[in-house]
Amino acid sequence: MTALLRLTVRRSEVAAPSGEGITAEISLRLPSEVVWIEEAVELIARHCLAGYQSSSRFRFRLCVALSEALANAIVCGNGEDPTKVVHIRVECLVEQVHLHVTDQGCGFNPRTIPEPVLPDDIENPCGRGLFLIRSLMDQVRFNDRGNSICMTLRRH
Repeated sequence: MTALLRLTVRRSEVAAPSGEGITAEISLRLPSEVVWIEEAVELIARHCLAGYQSSSRFRFRLCVALSEALANAIVCGNGEDPTKVVHIRVECLVEQVHLHVTDQGCGFNPRTIPEPVLPDDIENPCGRGLFLIRSLMDQVRFNDRGNSICMTLRRH
């Protein structure tokens, strides 16, 4: 049995209310272990690219940002607690993809995380993933609690 068979996956295709065409929605429950990240990212990338016009640059940006968000959720949010899960919801539209990653941790304030480009913060390991996500995605939002990130990537 591969790891994918143990993931809880739901995929549905519905007409997009915005008139963008058919959308695929994927939902996963990922165990809080970093070993699952690569397989989850590949599964999501396959679904997001299937039937859509997307460049290799789009795939790269999607995979790197999602990997970083999952690593943050598993390691920082859930503390790699095997009793906790990370919830992932992906909406694949013709023009863009929305990725929602939610952990079961207590959350954080993203405004307090320094960007690792300033001399004082260059060696600080905290914030690099978030910096990459913000650099690669077209839009990044957090919920008020700080345990859920919503990332948007356009297919341009």
